[in-house]
Amino acid sequence: MHRVVALVQPVQSTFELGCGVEVFGTPRGGVPQHYEFEVCTENPGPVPTTAGYEIHVSSGLPALSKADTVLIPGWTPVETPLSPKVRRALLRAHERGARLVTICSGSFALAQTGLLNGRTATTHWARLEQLQRDFPEVRVEPDVLYVDHGDVATSAGAGAGIDLCLHLVRRDHGAAHAALISRHMVMPTHREGGQVQYVPRQVSADASLDGLLDWAGERLGTPLSVEDLAARLRISPRTLARRFADQLGTSPGAWLLSRRVAEARRLLEETDLPVDAIAVRVGLVSAVNLRRRFRAQVGTTPGAYRRAFRIG
Repeated sequence: MHRVVALVQPVQSTFELGCGVEVFGTPRGGVPQHYEFEVCTENPGPVPTTAGYEIHVSSGLPALSKADTVLIPGWTPVETPLSPKVRRALLRAHERGARLVTICSGSFALAQTGLLNGRTATTHWARLEQLQRDFPEVRVEPDVLYVDHGDVATSAGAGAGIDLCLHLVRRDHGAAHAALISRHMVMPTHREGGQVQYVPRQVSADASLDGLLDWAGERLGTPLSVEDLAARLRISPRTLARRFADQLGTSPGAWLLSRRVAEARRLLEETDLPVDAIAVRVGLVSAVNLRRRFRAQVGTTPGAYRRAFRIG
């Protein structure tokens, strides 16, 4: 039996821990049980949770010495330093061949061991910039659901922990066994795309560009060009490019494309318009062009996005 040991700490997120329990630790009729699941903590005893109740954890850090997989199901606050004992236990587990796996903010704990230095990793989309800032030697991947290097693996935001855990089952015991578990969980074995599709659409502040962004946003269905945007402000395209770089950190052309894709996302969520009609309405002309641009920015197809996010 493959032993999975989850390392928890106060205040423990119940959802992230539940991802591991559901995939690795829940017996199911007709599904072979290949994993043993255990929970440990640095100081055994009651551990408060984000749900307001306490869980009693009887095992301490020595449990990590017997783990085949060590799971860190979230780590909040993310600034919480690893104690020397926890860091030492994680490194020893890794040295003897255990797989270290994190869900959501758990990547902040793993990054403190140095095991992610020079490697790709991910975390919740709201914490990507902080992970990169706090650990500059880690190559942060913004648009994936998980990253698996074999000995270490990290997942994006909370729900992506299930994607990663099912991926590990698939790697350990094959696609058929992973599919059995996912059917019992009423979950897809594999989700399309990365986490960018789940990031809320944002509208940039417009005051510093004299109403230009609102003006352009109201005319997405027209063949707007960078020259048109510059002419609106009566400045040269070069001056416009400088303003966009200074104030928005992007180019006028890249902003315009992202705005078209954001509007396409809204129409896919809120309307039944066919994809070709949406393409025309947002100024991308054809369904083929929309699909290409949409996949490049969102990581999935318009059809798959609509199935996942259609409102009502």
